[in-house]
Amino acid sequence: MDAKIGKFFESVGTFFTGGDSIPWCESDIVVGCEREVAEAEKGSSNELKSECLLRLSWALVHSKRPEDVQRGIAMLEGSLASSISSPLEMREKMYLLAVGYYRSGDYSRSRHLVDRCLEIAPEWRQAISLKKSIEDRIKKDGVIGIGIAATAVGLLAGGVAAALSRKK
Repeated sequence: MDAKIGKFFESVGTFFTGGDSIPWCESDIVVGCEREVAEAEKGSSNELKSECLLRLSWALVHSKRPEDVQRGIAMLEGSLASSISSPLEMREKMYLLAVGYYRSGDYSRSRHLVDRCLEIAPEWRQAISLKKSIEDRIKKDGVIGIGIAATAVGLLAGGVAAALSRKK
């Protein structure tokens, strides 16, 4: 019985906190990736620069700081607009961009990008997991929105009823 109660409270907590399986990244990792990029700019191969930029993009979109997430989104959008050498690289960048949009609350863009990733690699577990997180968040936001609307209607009806009862 205690286990069932514990699971209930855990599921309610997850509902309100939006627990997902996408990892977070600390700011010291972002700083380390920025240093890598700066060092790679000093004459390394284009391939190494590209790898460092991809790691920095990953760290930014997984950051807990919204301004880092926005920087990661901007970097990824810019790199997607430029030439991409392989479908694998395109898939990786679209996935990271989808994570960034998810973190910033733009679930429709995120879902669109994840769907594009799944067109390239239908069995890709990370993309499948992200898609489930997006759909869960959309459902949760819908339930919360319905609850807020129902509460507003209830308060309005209660106010009207109270006003009518006072007039009599």
